[in-house]
Amino acid sequence: MSGYAATRARSDAWIPFALVLLTIVPLVSGTLRLVEIAGGPVVMPDNPRVDASPAPVVVHVAGAAVYAVVGAFQFSRRVRRTQIGWHRRAGRVLVAAGLLVAGSGLWMTLFYSGAPGGALLWSVRLVVASAMGASIVLGFAAIRRRDVAVHRAWMMRAYALGLGAGTQVFTQGVGQALFGTGELSIAVSVSAGWAVNAAIAEWLIRRRR
Repeated sequence: MSGYAATRARSDAWIPFALVLLTIVPLVSGTLRLVEIAGGPVVMPDNPRVDASPAPVVVHVAGAAVYAVVGAFQFSRRVRRTQIGWHRRAGRVLVAAGLLVAGSGLWMTLFYSGAPGGALLWSVRLVVASAMGASIVLGFAAIRRRDVAVHRAWMMRAYALGLGAGTQVFTQGVGQALFGTGELSIAVSVSAGWAVNAAIAEWLIRRRR
């Protein structure tokens, strides 16, 4: 690695850890939900939809944990340049995990009734889950034809959507503090988390180009 490349690699070494930190709250809450489903102590708010059909939640939480944590280290230039084999193997795992996240999210949106946020958030969830799945497929297809730039762009878009829950901790906190906990407030504040991540991803993609 040249001196310039090494300097750039060191300059972005913090990114994976920042991304993992962003996911801490949803990872902890998801783990507590899995413990509850497994018969452990009930510490999360009651959710009849989960009680009636826990399987998609288990798939979603487990897939999201792998996708968020392993995916964070794909943003390290040092890992991509010096650990090529790991990068490729991890990428295959991430394709599977990401599709499980998107698929289970789509399933829960379609078949879990009465979720907060009303029709607006229901529609946004459909779009986000579909867009995440499509981005992963397009990113995988791009690397199969050796188009690294397009592969990276689509995978970055998918990861941004997959990390929506982390950003929603902040957007929901602000939204509920300012506008309460009504259906419209929930829909807008949750949707804002995905919108913020998608906007940042697009900015980074265009900046690199």
